[in-house]
Amino acid sequence: MSSFKRKRADSPQPGTSTGATNGHGDGRPRSECAGDHRIYTSAAQVGKPAPAFDDVPAVVNGVFKDVSLKTYYGKYVILLFYPQDFTFVEPTEIIAFSERAAEFRDLVTEILAISVDSKYSHLAWTNVSRDKGGLGNVRIPLLSDVTHNISKDYGVFDESSGHSARALFVIDPKGIVRHAAVHDLGVGRSVDETKRVLEALQYQSEYGDVCPADWNVGKPTIMPSPDDSREYFKMHHK
Repeated sequence: MSSFKRKRADSPQPGTSTGATNGHGDGRPRSECAGDHRIYTSAAQVGKPAPAFDDVPAVVNGVFKDVSLKTYYGKYVILLFYPQDFTFVEPTEIIAFSERAAEFRDLVTEILAISVDSKYSHLAWTNVSRDKGGLGNVRIPLLSDVTHNISKDYGVFDESSGHSARALFVIDPKGIVRHAAVHDLGVGRSVDETKRVLEALQYQSEYGDVCPADWNVGKPTIMPSPDDSREYFKMHHK
């Protein structure tokens, strides 16, 4: 039997922690280790109110501003937690979401990127050109969680490394968490998948139908009852 071994990447993701402690010691959820990977338990629960935050320092369109979650009530909000400025996967994600921010605003949705770096670090990063690993001009706010309070409230702060996980939350117009996902530090997130999940959540909220696997706008949905759902299953499992 032959085996294939993928060539190891030349540069490991910085800030990846192995071992060390899991507990916060303050009653917050604990993280669990699986080998060299961390699995985070979130304090922000799907179906429950999103932890609020007020007057958080941020860089918005190149200037310093304070940002509060309550400002966005009435809209969907995507919280895009990332580990650190001036690293490798991070600019690819932030630029990708920034370049498509208008698509999300058409869906009455705002994207907020958050890390534990200072607002000065955020601003400096936007002043570095993209061909040198910087952000350049970005169309989404960069929030500065220097107190670590937001990351801890959402259950994604890693005490051993001192930064948050690569996590994403979708909050609905009523302030309820509708979706949560945490990625390994070395794997970037998909803008397409985030938009697909958002559109499915919005459709389900408006019409009450549930959305099957790989659902996209325009595809059939399922009526959530034993009798009514048969139409969908008959159509797709002939």
